[in-house]
Amino acid sequence: MQPKAVSLSRTISPNVHPRVLLLALLTLAFMVLHPLVALAQQASLAPLAEKISPSVVNITTSTVVSRNTGPQGIVPEGSPFEDFFRDRGGNGDNPRRSSALGSGFVISEDGFVVTNNHVIEGADEILIEFFNGEELEAEVIGTDPNTDIALLKVEAEEALPFVSFGDSDTARVGDWVIAMGNPLGQGFSVSAGIVSARNRALSGTYDDYIQTDAAINRGNSGGPLFNMGGEVIGVNTAILSPNGGSIGIGFSMASNVVTRVVDQLKEFGETRRGWLGVRIQDVTEDVAEAIGLEEAAGALVTDVPEGPAREAGMEAGDVIISFAGEAVGDTRELVRRVGNSPVGETVRVTVVRDGKSKVLRVTLGRREEAEGAVPAVAQSPDADEPATTQMLGLTLQVLNDELREELGAGDGVLGLAVTEVDETSEAFEKGLRPGDVIVEAGQAKVGTVAELETRVEEAREAGRKSLLLLVRRAGDPRFVALSLADSEE
Repeated sequence: MQPKAVSLSRTISPNVHPRVLLLALLTLAFMVLHPLVALAQQASLAPLAEKISPSVVNITTSTVVSRNTGPQGIVPEGSPFEDFFRDRGGNGDNPRRSSALGSGFVISEDGFVVTNNHVIEGADEILIEFFNGEELEAEVIGTDPNTDIALLKVEAEEALPFVSFGDSDTARVGDWVIAMGNPLGQGFSVSAGIVSARNRALSGTYDDYIQTDAAINRGNSGGPLFNMGGEVIGVNTAILSPNGGSIGIGFSMASNVVTRVVDQLKEFGETRRGWLGVRIQDVTEDVAEAIGLEEAAGALVTDVPEGPAREAGMEAGDVIISFAGEAVGDTRELVRRVGNSPVGETVRVTVVRDGKSKVLRVTLGRREEAEGAVPAVAQSPDADEPATTQMLGLTLQVLNDELREELGAGDGVLGLAVTEVDETSEAFEKGLRPGDVIVEAGQAKVGTVAELETRVEEAREAGRKSLLLLVRRAGDPRFVALSLADSEE
């Protein structure tokens, strides 16, 4: 039988008086419309824009550059186009002054201004234009290319209007935001949108971007992203666009990153980030299985050069699962936490080693002083006679002096050189290539084929489905987990 349609009129009792019903409907309508009317009355962003606009500034920079730094036309002598290119600096080295535009905002009444590093980088002169038309020259207090933040200072006769930073961690996807700045050099402008996404990473180590669909264009760089309370929750930095204009995908560096950078630039004129002293990679599902972890989380240590971590006893193959009492989800999370920690602070770092957790106390160094640090190279005994074998989809040869020199492996490196890779194998699929050097297998050093075969057998006996290899390429280490099925005869 087909179900019957039920009329809504049948749900109404015949004893209800029509006036009572009408009153009930009107009450319901009022309850629905009242919030909408209230929202409509507050829909204008004009009061907020008027309040925060005086703190937003336009930035003009000028730089002296050589005329022949740009692409030049090449034309035959006597060509009718010769004058055209000569007029545009096609010949001659006379310098010219180049200008660029950007945005910024005042964060204190005594004249500190925040903008993007790329807005003022290389500038000879920086001119700040305020909302009331006043112009002042600015000096650079400090810059941080890693987060693309710069701190400027102007000297004003009177206290300047300024804005405060808000807590970017409280911003939710869907929250309304306002972007302000100097788009395309058109002067002070306001655009509105919502938070489209959180915790975006572009290319930087310390990236934590808020994605928004508020219109951001060239010239908006360095301008503020406001929440509805008039607090700065981001610094407009980049857009994703095929044509250079806004398509509704803009990125603002989160204020909780910016405030730490600004505080350090104000105090020291430079950044001072914590440094753990390890090289790490994410823990994948197959890597987790290979070393017996219950879940693919944490940061896998691939190398421990001279530095704080080595002094605290950390080893390659350790998995960092906790830093300063907080769980570590992946490498990006760990890098940000370490970078945000004070230099010289001693923190508790929990690692998993050989299936057991171990707590290390690490006194953090300074990242900026360690940028050029060279990873330590393990010393090794004399190499065995050259031997070649095929396993795990790889053709392997014991390192000798000739191979070390050819591969740039260093005199002290012990391991097996990959000379060929089966293109149908899992090893090829996971990126292993001729020239790679396997230095560890199953989190133990290998210098001979026999030692690698022993590690394979030990993994099988332990019930492992894959074997974890530490591979170096041009000195850079990474872990790769290969299925043991490829080693079966």
